[in-house]
Amino acid sequence: MNATILLPWHQSSGARLAPFAGYNMPISYSGITEEHLAVRHKAGLFDVSHMGEFVISGAGALPLIQHTTTNDAARLSIGQAQYSCFTKEDGGILDDLLVYRLGEEEYMLVVNASNRLQDWNWLVRFNTMGAQMEDVSLNRALLALQGPASTEILQKLTDINLPEIAYYHFAEGEIASHPAILSATGYTGAGGYEIYVKNEYALEIWQKIMTAGKTEGLIPAGLGARDTLRTEMGYCLYGNDITEDTTPLEAGLSWIVKFTKDFIGRAALEKQKKTGVARRLCGFIMEEKAIPRHGCLILAANERTIGTVTSGTHSPILQRGVGMGYVPTENACENEDIWIHIRGKACKARIVKPPFISKKQ
Repeated sequence: MNATILLPWHQSSGARLAPFAGYNMPISYSGITEEHLAVRHKAGLFDVSHMGEFVISGAGALPLIQHTTTNDAARLSIGQAQYSCFTKEDGGILDDLLVYRLGEEEYMLVVNASNRLQDWNWLVRFNTMGAQMEDVSLNRALLALQGPASTEILQKLTDINLPEIAYYHFAEGEIASHPAILSATGYTGAGGYEIYVKNEYALEIWQKIMTAGKTEGLIPAGLGARDTLRTEMGYCLYGNDITEDTTPLEAGLSWIVKFTKDFIGRAALEKQKKTGVARRLCGFIMEEKAIPRHGCLILAANERTIGTVTSGTHSPILQRGVGMGYVPTENACENEDIWIHIRGKACKARIVKPPFISKKQ
C-alpha cells in the first residue's frame, strides 16, 4: 500500500482511511455530508497527492502530446491548462488527464493514480519524437483547496494575485515561502485551486492553509466528499463513467476531441461521429426517495433493462438521489422517464442534463 506524504497528518486527525488506487487515502474526517457542504458554501482542503504527474519537454514534447491526446495542445499558451484524454486505436478512453503548458517546450501531464504506470508506458511506446520524459509523481504533492472562500484563504499565503488567474490557467510562484504551481482548476465545481508542491514542503503548506482558513470555515475533506461533489456536477470518473470500453463521443466529451489534428484513435472516432453513437452517458435525478449506486440497472417504461448506473449518490444540495449511466441513444432524451432498480424495486427517475445543481443552489 502506497501513502502520500501527508498520511501521518490524516491519521493523527482521525481520518477514516481506505485503499484507493493503491494508496491509503482519507475518505472522510467529520463526515461526507459535512465536508461536502463546507466545500459548496465555504471551503475544504483535499489531499490528492496520489495523482500522477509527468513532465514532457524538448522539441518532441508537443508532437508527442498531440499524437497521444484528443484535445489540441497547440492552442495552449504558457500558463494555461487543458482537459483531454488518451484514446486507443479503437477510440476507447485509456485515461483522462490535464495538460499544463509550463514553458515554450515544457508540459506537465496530470493523470489518474490507478493508470499512472499504464499511461507512462503508453507515452514511452509512442515517443518516437525524442521528447524528454520525467515521472515526478512520487516527488510531488497535490493539494486541492476548493470552495467559494478559497481565494480569500490562499491569498493570505501568497503574493500571486489570485483573482488574475483565469479558470483553467495557473501561475508559478510561492505559497508560504515555498515554490508552487497554483492552478485555478478542481474536481468539485465549487471553484478553488489545485496546488502542486514538492513533498518536503507539503505538510507545512497544508498546515498553514488550515490555519489561514480557520476563520473562513475551512475543514479537511476526504475522497468521499470529492466523489459526491463531482457527481453533483456530472463530472466523469475514470473506471466508472469512462473506461477503455467507452469513447469520448459516447461520454459527452466530444468537446475535447479535435479532428483538426492527427491522434491515436482518430479514424475510429471519425467513423463513430459519422454513423452516430448507439448509446450516450446521461444524467438523471431520482423522482422517488432512493439512492442510486454504481451497478444498479436502468430500466425503460416496459421494465426492459437499457443500461447500468455508472455513478450514483445522494445530493446533499438537492436532498435527492442523482446519477449517471449509459442508455441507448433513442432513450437518451431530456426529461425522459426511466427507472433505477434499487434494492429489488424499480424507482422512478428523470433524465436531465448535468450539472444537477446551479450556482444559485
